[in-house]
Amino acid sequence: MKIRSITYFCNPKYPLDEKVLRKAGKFLTSAKSAYEAAGYEVQTVRLATIPFPKLLGAENINKLSEYTVQIADIAQQLSIGYVSLGHALPEVPRSYEVIPDAIFVSKNVFFSGAMTGYSTSTHRASELSDSRIHLAAIRACAEIIVKCAPIEPNGFANLQFAALANVKAGAPFLPAAYHDKDKPAFAIATESADLAVQAFENARSIEEGRNNLVSEIERHGRKLAEVAKALRVKFYGIDFSLAPFPDDAHSLGNAVEKMGIPKIGLHGSLAAAAILTEAIDRANFPHTGFSGFMQPVLEDSVLAKRAAEGTLTIKDILLYSAVCGTGLDTIPLPGDTTAEQLVPLLLDISALALRLDKPLTARLMPVPGKKAGDETTFDFGFFANSKVMALDSEALNSPFNGNEILQIKKR
Repeated sequence: MKIRSITYFCNPKYPLDEKVLRKAGKFLTSAKSAYEAAGYEVQTVRLATIPFPKLLGAENINKLSEYTVQIADIAQQLSIGYVSLGHALPEVPRSYEVIPDAIFVSKNVFFSGAMTGYSTSTHRASELSDSRIHLAAIRACAEIIVKCAPIEPNGFANLQFAALANVKAGAPFLPAAYHDKDKPAFAIATESADLAVQAFENARSIEEGRNNLVSEIERHGRKLAEVAKALRVKFYGIDFSLAPFPDDAHSLGNAVEKMGIPKIGLHGSLAAAAILTEAIDRANFPHTGFSGFMQPVLEDSVLAKRAAEGTLTIKDILLYSAVCGTGLDTIPLPGDTTAEQLVPLLLDISALALRLDKPLTARLMPVPGKKAGDETTFDFGFFANSKVMALDSEALNSPFNGNEILQIKKR
């Protein structure tokens, strides 16, 4: 198991207050050293801010690209690997429109867009977890994905953007990470799919494997939380999502198949995903973020392989989102995918998140010049290449194609 990220949450103000960032850099350097001394490899340290429309103010929203360059330059000086400037807000429509240009000017700054949230200004604008879907915001997120696809030849720029549904502050994984207070805090994101593989490697029963996994999560959770106590900054907790790395030893797809499913994507896979997520729920540690089964197709060697075979489809991943963690992540799509085709998929994600009262995101990656079934050619250490996945979607008709704000109550 590794630490994927130590994420520091703060409000760096506008105009940018360098003292806040330097304090963040000092903390992250100290925290990284502390966790390495405890025996953990720390892959990255990251920064997450309050949502940029709140940070800049609506009157300065057009200065997002300028602010992005500023914060990226200082973060680099401080050895902060990545920054999340939070999500666009439905009550500031222009906040969605400025994201593609901001992504264009920096490869290390991430953004997101809220698809759900409060419908009036009487509530906290940074809070996404309310029972309303904003159809206009969904459409705006779809437009961002389409506009970002050609920024780089392989569509890689969409790694920096996710559409959010019902995601609370304090999740340490990017692009979903954001803060909602002035006082700083931090959280840990793990790369721990290997724990699930090992737990079921020689298990004689599902219950034995699940108990093995719970035990390992709790053992590491105690160690991680103990180090946090000495760091003297508010600790949001650990997102123990079983994040993979693109080799079979760190593959959640492999863990599912170790449980007895011949290939992930076949029937039984949903039950396996539910059991793995429930094991995280059972474990006693300070929870934050998604803390569930992750299914990023391009970051998991077995998921990438099954998607290339056609065994694992987008509909399967959407189905598993009902019982797992993050939703649709690093999904390679045909380059000619339109915003109108993306809207129904994002609508489904939003409805699942609200009805089941769980956080879900969508990070979708149309690949210019590629069609369904073509091989991907990403050159990125955290990606396993696959094939472009078919999207079974058409533009919505009336009345779903309007700009309504739809209330969906949780079960």
